[in-house]
Amino acid sequence: MIQRLSHMNLYVLDQERARAFYTDKLGFAVRADVTLGSFRWLTVGPPGQPDLELVLMPLSPSQFMDEASCATLRTILARTGLSGGVLETADCQKTYEELAAKGVEFVNTPTERPYGIEALFKDDSGNWFSIVQRPQ
Repeated sequence: MIQRLSHMNLYVLDQERARAFYTDKLGFAVRADVTLGSFRWLTVGPPGQPDLELVLMPLSPSQFMDEASCATLRTILARTGLSGGVLETADCQKTYEELAAKGVEFVNTPTERPYGIEALFKDDSGNWFSIVQRPQ
C-alpha cells in the first residue's frame, strides 16, 4: 500500500540557478546532489519537511522525453509556467515580505481566500507556487 509522497519532479531550465533559488531565496535544504554519468540528481526540500524532496529536473532530452517535448515545456514555462504546488506558512504576509525582499517574483500579494490567505510567486524557471496561511 502507498504510504506517502516522497519525491516530486519539478522541471527547471538550469539546475544550478534553480538550486540557488530554492536554497538562497526560499531557504530549502539540498537533500541530494549526485552526478550519475551525464545526469545530475539534484533534490531540495523545505527544512520542516525532511521526508519530501523536490527533484530539480533539467529540461533536456532523455529516455523519457525527446527534444520536441522539451521545447514544448520550455515554451509553456516561458508563457504561463507550470504549477509547482502549494507551500504552507504560518504568516503569509510576513513570508511574502521576506521573499519579496530577496527578489522572489510574486504574481499577486497576500489575498483573503475561502481557504486562507494566499500569495502566488514564480521560481526562476517559471514554475508558480501558492503560499497559503490556513484560516485559524
